[in-house]
Amino acid sequence: MRWCAKRRGPETGNRFEEDTRLKISQKGLYALQAITTLGRRYGVGTVKIRDIAQESDLPEKFLELILLELKNARIVESVRGAKGGYRLRRAPEEIKLSEIVRLVDGPLAPFGDADQLRSLIVTDPDHRALYGVFLEVRDAAAKILESTSVADIVGGGSKSRKKSRAKKKKTKKSPALSIVHKGANGP
Repeated sequence: MRWCAKRRGPETGNRFEEDTRLKISQKGLYALQAITTLGRRYGVGTVKIRDIAQESDLPEKFLELILLELKNARIVESVRGAKGGYRLRRAPEEIKLSEIVRLVDGPLAPFGDADQLRSLIVTDPDHRALYGVFLEVRDAAAKILESTSVADIVGGGSKSRKKSRAKKKKTKKSPALSIVHKGANGP
């Protein structure tokens, strides 16, 4: 997911892109994929790095570093020996996606962290409303990641999450909003 803003560069007058993408890096995505694989195998035993790499189509060497980081954060544990490998330390229902993203990539903000945005709302009155919208987007993204567990992703989601989805289906649907992006040279 990418959010980009274009501004004019002060030195040249040329347009450049300022990258304000959602802060999920390739490493963060790999960590989420590895955790998902371990979530599917929760309670069955350990999974070898090579099996996680093959099942999730991840580079094995990079995966080793990610799993070490997850182990140091006490999200996964490793077992040595012939039957060794990795497994989740907690049940998949107890591990939120936000925990993994924050560990690997830092704040969950597409436009900076919440404190940074609140500061801009106060210090930049000309763009206060814009930063307010960015803060709402940040809060919505964080809420989704904080309320989604590994179990939700692997199919064993909690009842509360399923109930909230059912409620949404029953509510009256609002008309779809079409967003059209126009390039620099027009439509």
